[in-house]
Amino acid sequence: MAPPLPSDPGLAAFGSSLTAITLAELGDKTFFMALILAVRHSARLVFVGAFAALAAVTLLSLGVGYGLRELLPQSLVPWIAAVLFLGFGLKLLVDAQGLGAGAAKEEADEAEEAVNAAEQAQKQSGPWAVIWEAFALVFVAELGDRTQFATILLATAPAQVFSFAGLLAGTLAGHALVTWLAVGAGKWIGGRVNEQLLYRLSGGLFVAFGLVSLLQALASVAGR
Repeated sequence: MAPPLPSDPGLAAFGSSLTAITLAELGDKTFFMALILAVRHSARLVFVGAFAALAAVTLLSLGVGYGLRELLPQSLVPWIAAVLFLGFGLKLLVDAQGLGAGAAKEEADEAEEAVNAAEQAQKQSGPWAVIWEAFALVFVAELGDRTQFATILLATAPAQVFSFAGLLAGTLAGHALVTWLAVGAGKWIGGRVNEQLLYRLSGGLFVAFGLVSLLQALASVAGR
C-alpha cells in the first residue's frame, strides 16, 4: 500500500513553515538588527520596517521556489524536493558541528556593525527614516540567508504536501513572531540563544521534510 499523504496540505504547510522560519530566524543577523534598532528607536516603527522587509523577501523566495517547481517535470518534483530537503538538512547538521559557543555573539557583532554604518550614512530623521532604515538593513541581510533558502526549498515541495496559502501564512507568521520577540524581548532572548542547538533542530526538521517528500515520491510511483 502506498504511504499516506498529509491529509491537509494547508495545515501541514502552515505548521512546517512556521516552525522552520522561527528556528532559522532566532539568533540570526536580522534578529539582532531588529533588537539593536529597537533599543535606539521606536520598537513599533522598527517592527513595521523589519517585518515589511521580511515579507518582501518571503514573497520573492516563494516566487522563486514555485517558479522552479513549475519549470521541472511534475514527475520529478517530489524526488528533487526530497534531495534538496535532505541535502539542506544535512548541511545544517554539519554546520552545527562547527559552531562555537560564541556564534550568537558573532552574529550580534556583525549586526551592530551594519547598523552603525547605516546610521552614520543616514542623513534624515523621523518615523519614515526609522522604518526605511529597518527595511533596508533587514532586506539586504535576508538575501542569501539560510531563512531565504529554507523558504525557497519549502516552495519546491509538491502542492499535495505543502499548499501555497499555508506556506505564505506560516512563513509570515514565523517572521512576525521572531521580529516581535526581537523588538520586545530581544535583550533577554539574545543572551540565551544557542546557535548550535537551533541549527540542529532546523537540520532535523528539513531532514524530516525530505523523508516526507521521499514518501510522496514513492507513493506516486506505486500509484502508477
